[in-house]
Formats: sequence, structure tokens, C-alpha cells
Amino acid sequence: MAEPAKVSSMVAGKSDAEVEELLDRMLTRLALCDDSKLEPLLSKLLPLCISSLSSNSAAVRNKVLEILSHVNKRVKLQPDIGLPLSELWELYSESGATPIIRNFCIVYIEMAFQRVSAKEKEDLAPILLVNISKLPLQHQEIILRIIVKVIGECHSSQIGDEVAAKYKKVNNSQDRDLFIEFCLHTMLYQRVSQSGGYPGLSFGQANRVTGKQQLQKDEILLRKLGILNIIQAMDLPPELAYPLYVVASVDCEEPVVKRGEELLKKKASGANLDDLNLINRLFLLFNGTSGAENVDSESRVSPASPALKAKLMSIFCRSIAAANSFPSALQCIFCCIYGNDTTSRLKQLGMEFTVWVFKHIKSLLPVQAKIDQLKLMGPVILSGIMKSLDNYSSSEADASAREVKTYAFQAIGLLAQRMPNLFREKIDMAAHLFHALKAESQSLRHVVQEATISLAAAYKGAPIAVIRDLETLLLNNYQMEESEVRFCVVRWATSLFDFEHCPSRYICMLGASDTKLDIREMSLEGLHLHKSESPVSGLKYPKLQMMLDYILQQQPKLLKSTEIGDQNLIFPSNTYVAMIKFLLKCFESELEQRKSSDRSSEFLSSVKTFCLLLEHSMSFEGSVDLHVNASKALLIIGSHMPEVLASHYAPKVSWLKQLLSHVDWDTREFVARLLGIVSSGLPVATSSAIVSELTSLFSQTHKSRFETQHGALCAIGYISADILCRTPSMPELLLQNTLRCLVDVVKSETSALAAVAMQALGHIGLRISIPPLDDSNSDGILTILHDKLSKIISGDDTKAIQKIAISIGHICVKETSSTQLDVALNLIFGLSRSKVEDVLFAAGEALSFLWGGVPLTADIILKTNYTSLSMASNFLMGDLNSSVSNQDPNRQSEYNKDYHASVRDAITKKLFDALLYSSRKEERCAGTVWLVSLIKYCGHHPTIQRMLPEIQEAFSHLLGEQNELTQELASQGMSIVYDLGDESMKNSLVNALVTTLTGSGKRKRAIKLVEDTEVFQEGALGESASGGKLNTYKELCNLANEMGQPDLIYKFMDLANYQASLNSKRGAAFGFSKIAKQAGDALKPHLRSLIPRLVRYQYDPDKNVQDAMVHIWKSLVADSKKTIDENLDLIIDDLLVQCGSRLWRSREASCLALADIIQGRKFYEVEKHLKGLWTVAFRAMDDIKETVRISGERLCRAITTLTTRLCDVSLTDTSDARKAMNIVLPFLLTEGILSKVDSVRKASIGVVMKLTKHAGTAIRPHMADLVCCMLESLSSLEDQGLNYVELHAANVGIQSDKLENLRISIAKGSLMWETLDLCIRVIDAESLDTLIPRLAHLVRSGVGLNTRVGVANFITLLLESVGVDIKPYANMLVRLLFPVVKEEKSITAKRAFASACAKVLKYVPVLQAQKLIEDTVALHAGDKNSQIACAYLLKSYSSVAADVVGGYHAVIIPVVFLSRFEDDKSISNIFEELWEEYTSGERVTLNLYLGEIVSLICEGMSSSSWASKRKSAQAILSVVSSACSKKAKKYREAAFSALEQVIKAFGNPDFFNMVFPLLFDMTKSAPAKSGQQPLAGDTAKTDSDGVEEIFVPHTKLVECLTSCIHVANINDILENQENLMLLYAAFLSPEHKWTVKTTAFLSIKELCSRLHNVIKDSSGSHDITRVASLVQEIFHSTSPKILHCISTVKIAQVHVSASECLLEVLKLSMEVPTVSAIDEGFKDELLHQYEIEKNEEAKSLLRKCLNILQDWKH
Repeated sequence: MAEPAKVSSMVAGKSDAEVEELLDRMLTRLALCDDSKLEPLLSKLLPLCISSLSSNSAAVRNKVLEILSHVNKRVKLQPDIGLPLSELWELYSESGATPIIRNFCIVYIEMAFQRVSAKEKEDLAPILLVNISKLPLQHQEIILRIIVKVIGECHSSQIGDEVAAKYKKVNNSQDRDLFIEFCLHTMLYQRVSQSGGYPGLSFGQANRVTGKQQLQKDEILLRKLGILNIIQAMDLPPELAYPLYVVASVDCEEPVVKRGEELLKKKASGANLDDLNLINRLFLLFNGTSGAENVDSESRVSPASPALKAKLMSIFCRSIAAANSFPSALQCIFCCIYGNDTTSRLKQLGMEFTVWVFKHIKSLLPVQAKIDQLKLMGPVILSGIMKSLDNYSSSEADASAREVKTYAFQAIGLLAQRMPNLFREKIDMAAHLFHALKAESQSLRHVVQEATISLAAAYKGAPIAVIRDLETLLLNNYQMEESEVRFCVVRWATSLFDFEHCPSRYICMLGASDTKLDIREMSLEGLHLHKSESPVSGLKYPKLQMMLDYILQQQPKLLKSTEIGDQNLIFPSNTYVAMIKFLLKCFESELEQRKSSDRSSEFLSSVKTFCLLLEHSMSFEGSVDLHVNASKALLIIGSHMPEVLASHYAPKVSWLKQLLSHVDWDTREFVARLLGIVSSGLPVATSSAIVSELTSLFSQTHKSRFETQHGALCAIGYISADILCRTPSMPELLLQNTLRCLVDVVKSETSALAAVAMQALGHIGLRISIPPLDDSNSDGILTILHDKLSKIISGDDTKAIQKIAISIGHICVKETSSTQLDVALNLIFGLSRSKVEDVLFAAGEALSFLWGGVPLTADIILKTNYTSLSMASNFLMGDLNSSVSNQDPNRQSEYNKDYHASVRDAITKKLFDALLYSSRKEERCAGTVWLVSLIKYCGHHPTIQRMLPEIQEAFSHLLGEQNELTQELASQGMSIVYDLGDESMKNSLVNALVTTLTGSGKRKRAIKLVEDTEVFQEGALGESASGGKLNTYKELCNLANEMGQPDLIYKFMDLANYQASLNSKRGAAFGFSKIAKQAGDALKPHLRSLIPRLVRYQYDPDKNVQDAMVHIWKSLVADSKKTIDENLDLIIDDLLVQCGSRLWRSREASCLALADIIQGRKFYEVEKHLKGLWTVAFRAMDDIKETVRISGERLCRAITTLTTRLCDVSLTDTSDARKAMNIVLPFLLTEGILSKVDSVRKASIGVVMKLTKHAGTAIRPHMADLVCCMLESLSSLEDQGLNYVELHAANVGIQSDKLENLRISIAKGSLMWETLDLCIRVIDAESLDTLIPRLAHLVRSGVGLNTRVGVANFITLLLESVGVDIKPYANMLVRLLFPVVKEEKSITAKRAFASACAKVLKYVPVLQAQKLIEDTVALHAGDKNSQIACAYLLKSYSSVAADVVGGYHAVIIPVVFLSRFEDDKSISNIFEELWEEYTSGERVTLNLYLGEIVSLICEGMSSSSWASKRKSAQAILSVVSSACSKKAKKYREAAFSALEQVIKAFGNPDFFNMVFPLLFDMTKSAPAKSGQQPLAGDTAKTDSDGVEEIFVPHTKLVECLTSCIHVANINDILENQENLMLLYAAFLSPEHKWTVKTTAFLSIKELCSRLHNVIKDSSGSHDITRVASLVQEIFHSTSPKILHCISTVKIAQVHVSASECLLEVLKLSMEVPTVSAIDEGFKDELLHQYEIEKNEEAKSLLRKCLNILQDWKH
């Protein structure tokens, strides 16, 4: 074809006339040209003509137009005539082409594309895209249509790699964007549009896609599928391709939809949906340009179809950029909600997008832009949402409607958060939502509830009028039945209003009794009643008067009743309880703000109103809890304002006395205290009368109820105590009567009433020293009651014992009698063995009162809600009630007299001599509780101050107690001692604690062991053999004696001492945590020794020890991370040492601590510890204790993570990574993988694999060690069960090769092999210097099947990886691998090494390769192992190094051919497969290498080995058999002659089965043609190409058959008797020559001879029945044919031979009696032949035949 350059040169330099003349000649030539030769002419003509248009001559142009017109006419109706497409495009693309040339070129290019082959189209189409953006717009459209059409025709199903590469080269962004845009328009195009437009397109864009012709449906489908394939192949950024895939996923054609969805998931899933360009393109798809101004109708883009809109909306709801795109987002929302073609799905998506917009509108915008945008969008969207909600009824149950409503309410909630000013000015939206909560279905209420809650924040700061309306709205809605409404009301009340807002607190009070738990809890939280009973600091409570006024305003009837107790409760009891508690907090809060002198009349009035409310709450129908809280509130008011309460309730004493019989214990107690307070406002006579009235209850014959008696006793104590402190005091007679009444109750009543009576006596004792009774002979009350009290104390009524113990202390506060004090002490000391903590604390409180100096007045005890010191303080936390904690060191109790000195001495002696060092743990516990009580409540007493050193020692000793209470109180006591002591005492205490924590301290005082001393906690040592306990000293001694090892008791004691030491550390930690912050400076010198141990103790297995150490750690250390970082080396060193401790708990704690500490460390921090860490981790994983092993595994995982990160070159500096690798990897390879511990080995292998995976090139210096270790581990770490199975495989019928394959398969799935695979990826040429020698050593000395196969496979993979870099080592590897293949016994290993050897063969020099192949071929003459090696090597050469062995087939193929005939089937089968692999066809191969094969066979024949000769013979047979199949006459005759000789020479019975099928097939293929004469007319043709091709030498064939019968096994003959008879029938047919028949007679005679011998054989080894059947077949099928031959062939030799054959057949038949009778016609024929026979010899033979028949007849 003409090239454009040549075409231009033809025109260039010529004048217009010459050009015109040239064109005229071309036109003439064109007119004379035949259509068949038109295409070559046009290839030159068209470019020439079009290029001539650049001429300025009108004549030239006219001539060109004339030619082109002629061309158009000729070509238009003949689409098979091609046009020069490439030349036209090159002409078009020339830089100097004028517009007119390009215009004409583009026309014919478009025409040419329709006439070229698909291959040319797809090759040229991508080229057209290059620089398309620089072309005129009209040409762009034409070319793009051409390209898309080609894409549809050629690439709708798939795209080739070459074409894909061409499209990828379109890298100009403008060209690419233009193409993508046109593809998008094509994807959007739909052939039929109901609206008359094109969704997503303008009319102009649609016309660009279609051109002048309407596209057919199938054509559109193909183009879209092709476009998707092209876009996928171009590997565009996801953002560019995303719109195309989206449009495709909603197409109307199912194939396009499926393909689009597939690509959307696979290729575009990573698209950045916040890319502004992408989002703007998608918005343009959705909205089009229909709303834009100044856009003509032709260019106005229609909005997308509903399906595409739905798809796009689901995308917008995942894009933050879409949420921040204004006004596009707003346009989308309104289009979905109000658009003409909207659907329910679009409405739902529109609302969902609205919610998304409000959630994320701030994410990409600055604050001011966000506010401005919201101001524009918010009102419009809100209006749209409300209209949308109004369009749906509340009862509408459609799923889509529910979804729309759901998103609508969510949008309202979000808009309220973003634009509260839209709602703040009026309550319409709040009313609407509260109404929706009632009206909407249950499924929607949760959404409405969330929106309502969100709306609350919008009304903060609303105008007063709006707030008032909201209060009314909330109060009205709280009465609703729907729980969601009430929940929102309470939520608004708690979140919208301030805490001092009365209406909202009132709503919370109402909510406290709601039926729903969540509403109740939220209401209590709104009142802050869930935290504590005291007012919460920082909260501004409402004024008491204001809160009460609002409550009364809402419920005016609350205080209108006149009868106390008979009122009906207006609120539920729980509401009253919440109301009382909250009002009480308001009272206390206001009381704190007002000083005692500043209590205005308004406040007093509010307090009285509060009292009236409390009286109302005490109504009979109220709950017990209500009564308790109301009475308690009255008591609290009385404790703060006793005068007000006394004056208020003095007239109502009778009502209070009624309440003394209340059913609730606490209520009675509170009312009794109230009476004591009110009594101060009554005259003494009135109060005394009340006491008399109450005591008279116990003198009545009729016993009152328990409640009445209890209330009376409580009141007697409180009122009497109040009278006794007044002047005048209680009359002596009344006092005596009262005391006697109380004593009688103690003596006669139950323990509960006796305890209450004692409590009353104690209250009296707080005011005065109780005098003896008149009739008691001066004995004190305690002396009188001693027996009774001792009995109660020894009982199990814990509460009664507590009350009695405290009351004894109260009685002794002003007691002066030493006798009474001794009795009191004895009673309290009797509680020393109690195991009840509350009892011990009560006794400690009593001892504190006996000791003296307790900073409490009688008024605090009697006129507040105080119960006891032990209840008002928390020993373990160190907090005391404000009335107790503020002790004044300079203040001593007014009752601290000398007569208490003896009491203090007695208490001290009891504690330090008897209890604290007792052998009984419960006594030590009691002593600890009492000692702590003394220093807590009387710590500033001089005696306590003097005893502080001794107290400290006692507490230090008690730190080691097993009893947790004793230990914790001892540590608490040390903290108190620290507070009380001076500087020297504090330093001493700090040193003692440090020595205890560090384990260097010693116990200063021992405890004497007795028989029942408990050494261990129960169950710590299990049980004895008899099932008894093993915890006391006596039981341990008995066990040691029973075991015959008395010295075992010392080991028990050692264990007990260690347990005590551990407990001491824990106790010291508790104490330490109390004083650490105060003793910061004193502790600094000890920090270096403390910190490592404290770190370890925080991980102690004992949870209590952990908690204690965490406390002290937090107290000592301000910044935990900084402290650990600064002391890291010390900590790790200590933990590494402790990992080897003899104590399991130290080992376990150390491992856990290390696992946490090393996380995230840098290399320089752990460099010197890295090896030690691995060592202790592996040691712990093999620990005897299971928990230690578990902690070791955790440490191992932590070190693994650390090591992997440190060795990862992407996370750690390369030099540090190499250093870390140098430390860790050798250790893992030597100590880890070779460990005998299974878990250690597995962990090591896992770590090594991770290091190999992440370390990259840092692993190269260790490559040799790593690879060899992994290869050896393949066998050493194999499951030993597989070895056992292999040893016994033969016994259970498992094939060894299958078992070996199984083992190899398992090994290849192991971590070791995966590591080796990773190693191969990073091996470079430098690594080979050290790696190859190590591999060579492993090849020679490696043991184990997996290792040897692994080495071979690794070498193979290594060679594939490094390629030519292996050449320096190739010779060595060949010399190494070849002997291994030869000597290897395992078939699997032999095959693997053969493959490796073949791989090396590709890289050795030619001479070395030749020698290797020759050595390999020589193996075929060796033993079985060598032959197998030869086969595997040759097979590997063929598959791996085919290019190398291709030149050595003359050496290889003869060996393969000959080895196919080995007697060993396993070997012959391998060579058979190899033969098929090497040869494409046996005949062709034999033709090519027959000389070499024959030469090798001759060598085998001359061998002294019979096996070689036998193999060679079979090879000869194969060669000859192959030659027999040749069609050429000379080959066949020679081949059959040779075949006969081979059969005769070797006489191998197996030859029959090999040769007979060949003979049968050849006879069957052309049974008669060999004897036919060709027709006269075809003589020449037959002579030239027909005779030799079909020649079958039947004579030779029959001779081979005779030889086969001669050597065959008779059973093989019998198996093939049917085919044998067919052969004989064919050979005796008239078509064959007489020579063939004569040879056939000889063959039949041979067969008869063989059968005759069988019949004569008397061994019976053959099946006579089958032999007889064959004889009968021979007789009946061949005899008539033999006779027929005699009659038809007029040759004497044939007659003689046939007669001899017939005679043999008849003789044989005579020997088989089962042969059926002879046909009479045969006899007649035989007789006739006999009569006419002229040859005497034949006649004689026929006579014998007749005689046989004659005899047979008889």
C-alpha cells in the first residue's frame, strides 16, 4: 500500500496542471479497473486524491471531487471492498494537513472502519484517542463514535492484554477525560424514553452518542459491556470510573447491571466519596442542568432516572463532601421529597440524606461558612420536613412511610442541635413532637423520643414566656399513659432547666414513683438523690420556701387536713420520699448559707411548713419507707433547730407518743429521739409524767406489744437523759423507779428488749453516774446485771450484743466505781473471741469510752441521728464523721479523771500481753480492732502518745496476718500512728515499711504455737489421708509423724513464714498507701529498691496483694510511665532475676510484669535485655506450675511482638533492625527451635517465620543458618507418630510412596516451609556465598525424609529465584546432586533431587551438561535403583531443561525406548511415561532414531546378562512390530521376516499376546485387496501411488502367526480362538494366493499339533472343555474351506499340503469325543475329491481321511 509520505512526494513539486493530468489518468484507471482489483487501486488513489485538495486550483479540486464521487458510487454498495484506513489516518494526523483534507479524511476513515477486520479495528481504535482533545468538536464526536462502536463489536466479552495496554497509554488527562465522558453518555443512553427525553443526558449529548442512525437494542448492550471492559482494563483511578460503574449498575439490561455491580465492588470500592470533583459529577448526574439559566433546550441535561437517583442518594448518604455541597444537596433533598417523578423509596432516601446532611455539615466547612449555609438550608428543609410529615397519617403502616417518618424525625432532632434558634421562639415543634409520641405507632416512638430529647437543648435560653408555656406543656404531658411521653418530660426537666428551677424538680418528684424503672432512676438523678444523703457541693439548690410554695401551688390540698395521721396521701409514697429527701437537702443547703444568727422569720416559716408536710407524710396509708424518711427528716431538723422543733411539737406530744408503737424499728428510734428533743421544750413535770407513763407500761399485768415496749424503752432513755441535764432535774424517786424498770426489763425480757433497755441506761449514764438501786445493797447496776449480760454476750444475737457493748461504754463515761469499771471491762473482754466484725467494732467503741478522751458530747449522741462511732467511721478508708474527725489535741474530756487510769492500764495489759500476740487468730483480730479504735478515737491522749512506738511494733507484727481484717486494720493503724507521731516516729515507720516491702525485714516478736494454733488457712494444704483438716500446728505434726519424716514440720513452718511474709508485704502496702503522700521526702532514698518490687507485686497472683500494691504505687508515683522509663533497667534486671526464683508466684508475677513493661519499647531500651527476655520466657514456658507456664506464654507473645517490630526494617531503623536480628535469630535457631519443649519449639518457629517475613534484607547475614535450621526442623519436628506408621505401613497395607507423599505434604504446610519460602524472596547473590556450602553439606549429611526432600525442593526454588547468579556454583551442585539421585533410596526424595539436578542443568556449561546427560543415560544399565534414578533424571530434564536436552535426544531416546521393556513393571512404567513425554509419535521417533536404537539393542543382545538380552529381544519385537505397520512393501516384508525370526529365537510365550493383535488388525484392515488385480484404466495410477501403500504380505503374516502359535501358552490361544478362526477363514478365502493358503495349512497343522499335545497331557492343568470347543470349531469352520481349496486350486503342492492339513484336523477331532456328527455333504464332497484327485500323494492322504470318517461313523 502507498504510504502518506510517498503520496505527498508524488504531488509535491508538481504544477497544478501536472497534478490535474495525474488525477485524470487515475480517474481513467479507476474507471477501467475491475471490482476485484479495485481495493489495491484505492489504497493508492484515495490518499493521493484527498491530499490533492490542498491545491489552490479549482480544476484540481473539481477533479478530486469527480474521482471521489466515482469512488463513492463504486464502493457504497460493496462493503467487501476495503479502504486504506491506516493511510487515511496517517494523512489525517499529519501536522500540515489542512481542514479540508481532514474533513474528507474523517469521512472515509469512518467508512473504512466498517470494512476492515476486527483485528485492525481493535488495534487502531486506541490510537485514535491520542490527542483527540485537540481535534475539532465535530471530528471528536465522529472518532469517539467509531471507537465506541469498535469497543462494542470487539470487546463486549473480553479484551486482550495487548489492546488493554494500548488503552492504558492514553495518559493525557484531557484525552482521557473526553473519552470517559463520552463513555458515560453512552452508558446513560437508553433507546426508549417515556418522557420523550433522555434521563441524565441532553438532546445534544444523546445525538453525539447515536450519530445519524438510531442504535439498536443489541448494539447498545454490546457497546455498554465493551465500555465496562475497557474502563476496567485502563486501571483508572476509582474516582474517575465510579460514575460509569454506578450508571451501569442501574441499567435496564441485566448483563450490564451485573457487570456494573461486579466492577463497583471490585474496582471502585476504594473510591474517595469525599472527592469534590467526583461528588460534583454525581450531583450533575442527579440534578442535571434543567434548573440552570441561560441554557438552551438542546444543551439542557435532564435529571437522572428514578433508579439512578436512588442509587446516587445511597452514595450521597456516605459522603461528607455531599453533605457540605450547597445548593446541590438541598436540590437533591427537595427533588426526592417533592419531585414530580419521585417514589416512596426516593422520599425515604431524601429524608435519610437530610439526616446525613445535618450530622456532617460541619465536617468540611469553617464555622462561619457552616452557620451561613445552615441559615440558608435550615428553614427550607424544616418546612419541607413538616410538610412531608403532614402528608402521612399517624396510622399509616406502610414500610416506606415509616422509613420516611423515621428519617424526618431524626432530621428534626439534628436540626434542633445545629439550629436551635429555629425552634426557640415558640413551642409548636415541642407540642408537635409530644403529640407524635402519643399518636405514632410503637415502632416509631423510639425515633420520635430521640428527636424530642434532642429538641430540648434548643429551648435553653428561651424567652420567659416560652419557658412558662413549656412548663405547662410538660406538666400536662406527664399525666399521659404512654411511657415514652413521660420519659421525655422527665428528660426535658432534667436537661433543660437549672437545678434550682422548681417546676422541673417537681416533675422529677412525680417521676420518682413512675412505673418504669428508667424514668424513676432518671428522676432521682435529676434530684441528685442517687449519690449521697448530704447536699452535693457545687449545686445551687432551690430555696426551701420557693420549692414548698410551688408544691403547694400545684397541690393546694396537701396541708388542709386537720387530723394528723388520718389524711389521704395526694402523691404516691415514692413521690413523697423523693420530695422529703430533696426538701431536706434544700433545708441543709440553705442552713449552711445562713448563720445561726441570720435565720429570718421567712426561713423559720418555711421550716414549719416543711414540718407540716412531714406530718402529712406520716399518714397511716403511707409506706414504711415514707414514715422512716419523714421521721428521720424531722430528727435532722430537730438536731439543727431544736428550739423550733420543741416549740412546734410541744402541743403534739400525744401524736409523737402514738408513733412510739410504729411497726418500723427505725421510725420508733427516730420518734424516741424526737421526744427527747421536744422534752426540752416541756416543763420538767410534764416530761417526768411522760417518763412515768412509759415506765408504767412494764408494771402492767398485761404485756404490751413488742413494738410498744421497744418504743417506750427508747423514749425513756432519751427523755430521762434530757431531764437529768436540766435544772431542776428528775426527782430521785422517779429516777430510781426508772432505773429499776430498766434493770427489770434487762433481767426478764428477751435479748432484743434487754439490749434496748441497756441502751436507755447508757443514755442516762452519759448524763450522770448511775446510782445504785435502793434495794441492791449498794451494788452497781452492772454488777446486778453481770450474769444476764454475760449470757446475752455469749449468745448469737449480734445486734443486741452491739447495743449492749456500746451501752456499757456509755454507762462508764461518768462511772467512778472501780468495781463497776472492772465488771464493764470483763464483759467487753469477753468478746475477744467473737468472729463478728460489727461486735468487735462495738466493743472497741466501748473501750474508747472507758479509756476516755472521746471528742463527743452527750448532746451529739442523744440529739442527732448519730448511732455509734463504728458506724460513723470507715476504718479501711480512714474517713470519720465530721463530729469525730476534728479532734482537738489540747482538749481533754471533762470526764478524764484519775479513776480511769486503772482502766487504761488494764486495757493496755490485755491488748499487748494477751490479745495482740495471742496464738489464736480471732483474739489477735479483736486486739487489732480495739487498738485501732483506741488510737482512732483517743489518739491524742497522753497515754496513747507515749505508747506509739509499742503500738507501731504491734501493727508491724500484725501486717503478716492471714486474716484480711486484721491485716488491713494493722496497715490502717500504721497510717494513724504516722499521723499521730513526731518526726522520728515517722522516719522509723517509713523504714520499717520499706524493709517489709523489700523482704529484708524480720519479725521482732514470735508467737508461741500451741496445739490449736492455726498455721495455714483451711484448705490451703488440702486434706489428710483420712479426710481431716490440715491447718493447725497439731495436725501438721501428726501428718509429719505419720509420713515418717518428723523434720517435715520445719518445711511446713518455712512455708508458713513465707505466707506470713507475703501477707506482711500486702499489709505494709495498705499502710504505705496511707502515708506515702505525706512521707514523700522520706521515701526518696528507698525508691530505687522499692520500684522494681512494687512493679512485680502489682502482678502477684493474689488479687489482694495486687490491689494493695496498686494503691501504694499510685501513692508513690505521680507519673507511672515516666517512673518506669527512668528505672527500666533496674526493673527489668530485677524481674529477670525473679523469673528464676524458687517461688512460683514470683516467677509468674515477673513474667506478667515483663510482658506489660516491654510493650512499645525502642531498641536502645531493651538491647542488653533482649536475649535474657527470650531465655526467661522459654524457661517459664517449661515451668512445673501451670499458671507460670501460662504467664510465660503471655510473655513470649509480648516478646514476639516486640522482636518482630524491632526487626522490621519498615518500622525500625535498619541498623537497629540488624542488631536486633543478630541478637535474637541465633538464639532462636540454637536454643528455641532445638528445644525439647514442644511449646517452645512452636513459638520459636512462629517467631522466626515472622522475622523472616518482616525483616526484609536484615535477614540476609543469617540466611545460611536460618535455612539449614528450617530444613533440619522439617524432620526433627515432624510428628513421631508418622515414623511409627511408616515402620508398620506394610503390615496394615499402606503404600510407602503414598505415606511419603503425605508426610511431604504435611511438611510443606508447616511454618518451617513457609519460612523457607519467605527466605527465598530475599536471597541475593551475596547470600549464596555462605548458603550454598551449607546446603551442600546438608545434601550430603541431612537425615530424614522431610529434610532431604526439603533440601532438594529448596534448591529448585532457589534456582528459580536467583537465576543466572547460580552459575558460579552450578558445577559443584551438579557434582553433588547427581550421586545423591543415584544413591537415594526414597522414591520421593529421588524425584525431588532429580528435579533439582535438572534445574541446575540449565546453568552449567555445555561440556558439563553433556557429561551429566551421558552419565545419566549410562545409569539405565545399572541396578534397579540406578534405573529409577535414570528415569527420574531424564523426566526432570525433559520438563525443566527441555531446551538443554533437546540436542541430546539421539542419546536419550534409545535408552528410553529400550528401558520400556524392563521386566520390573515399576521401572518399565516410568520409562513408558517418559517415552510418551519425549515422543510425539512412536513411528516418527523410530524413523528418526532407528539406527541408534538398533545399535543399543545390539549391545544388549551381546551382553552377558540374560535380563539385558530379554529386554533387547522385546525391544526388537517392538521395533519390528512398528515396522510391520509401515505401508511400504519393502519395510513390511523385512519386518515380518524379522518378527518371525525373533519369535522363533526367543520362544517367549508372552510374544503371542504382543504380536497376535497386530496380525489380526492388519489382516482385518485389508483382507482382500492384496490379492486383487487393479483395473486396466487405473494401472498407471496404481503403480505410481497405490500398490505399495496398501501392500500386506499375507504369507509373511501367516508365518509369524505360526511362530506365535508355536511359542504361545495354550490358554492365550484359547482366549483368542474366535479371532484365530476369523484369521484362518480369511487366509483360506478365494481372494488370497495359493502361497498364502499353503502357509495357512502349515499354521493350522501347528495349531492342531499344540492341541494334540494338550489333549494327551494327563496333568489336567488345562481346561479340556475349552480345548474341545476349539477343536470342534476348527473342524467345522476350516475343514470345508480346506476341501474347497483342494477343489478350486489346481496346483499339486496345494493339494498335498491341504490333504495333510485336513488329515491332521480329522485326527485331532477323533481324539475329542464331544465333536458333533459330520455333515453328510462334507463326506460326499471329500469322497468326490478323492475320486478325481490325480496326485498320488494327495490321493493317499485323502484316503486316510476317508478312513477316519468311516471309523467315526461306526
